[in-house]
Amino acid sequence: MFVDNIRIFAKAGKGGNGLASFRREKFVPKGGPDGGDGGDGGSVILEVDPHTNDLRAFFYDPKLIATDGVPGGHVRRHGKDGKTVVGKVPPGTIVYRSNAETMQEATWLEREGEGIELEQIADLTELGERFVLCQGGEGGRGNWHFRSATNQSPTEFEFGTEAESGVFFLELRRIADAGLVGYPNAGKSTLLGDISSAKPKVADYPFTTLQPIVGVVEFDDFRRCVVADIPGIIEGAHRNRGLGHEFLRHIMRCKLLIFVVDMSGLERDPIEDLQQLRTEIKLYSEELAQRPWLIVANKMDQEASVENFENFRRRFPKQEIISVSALTGEGIDTLKARLNELIGYHYAR
Repeated sequence: MFVDNIRIFAKAGKGGNGLASFRREKFVPKGGPDGGDGGDGGSVILEVDPHTNDLRAFFYDPKLIATDGVPGGHVRRHGKDGKTVVGKVPPGTIVYRSNAETMQEATWLEREGEGIELEQIADLTELGERFVLCQGGEGGRGNWHFRSATNQSPTEFEFGTEAESGVFFLELRRIADAGLVGYPNAGKSTLLGDISSAKPKVADYPFTTLQPIVGVVEFDDFRRCVVADIPGIIEGAHRNRGLGHEFLRHIMRCKLLIFVVDMSGLERDPIEDLQQLRTEIKLYSEELAQRPWLIVANKMDQEASVENFENFRRRFPKQEIISVSALTGEGIDTLKARLNELIGYHYAR
């Protein structure tokens, strides 16, 4: 099961109360104030974990609740701090704060109210990056802090402060340098397996890929790039038809779009396919449509592909087109070399 967006409830711990008490021991019947401070409440933190691929961990238990600070004790004993809770999220997680205070309120706003208002508060992309989702409350001071020359028996103390809480939405957008875009059964998964070390499921039927898959393409001289394969797009994806938004969000971070087109023409017309794919991308996001892009003419091993390819080139004479056969490996080296020129970068082993 792949989960790339989830609603969670988070609540930090409130601070422990300070204590108003006085030293009372044998032979010390009227000792001074000795009330201790309350402990700080635990916070709720999100941490980017390289070993986490999606938001599945929050699916069955969509809450992060830290513990409260312990009240102060006698003899100036400091209360124990509350335990901080750390939620692991994958790189590329976007965090939104909603206007709902509880999960029940969020559900009501979605179904019967005016809808939920979301405010983006974090975009977690770096490994090990931490974000404080809810800050814990501060512990109150005991009466020992309020003693003075004119008030040697203070009864004042401070209550611990309240903690932050709320309903938050987490959305995963894969981090990749390039994204493979195409209709179902265009050969994107086979292509990703040819150019990278990824091993996506491959079969001769549409919608074999049901979740975004990321592959690392290795080049010479310690260079590489990351390519994402998203499930096949269908007409109307910009209106969320066929879970369009669930897929398209994962290429929003890509620097380069690679449109994979089936040149065999057995199931669809290649020219119409590209025109429709470009339209869906533009209707979904004008910003995304303006990114650099190239065309990969796949399945060139088929009998009708050569003629279809010539017609395709005449229709799009100014656009860069790389012909390949993901099945036989023809043109894969040319494609990798071009990716190295466009989006390859150095990395340290």
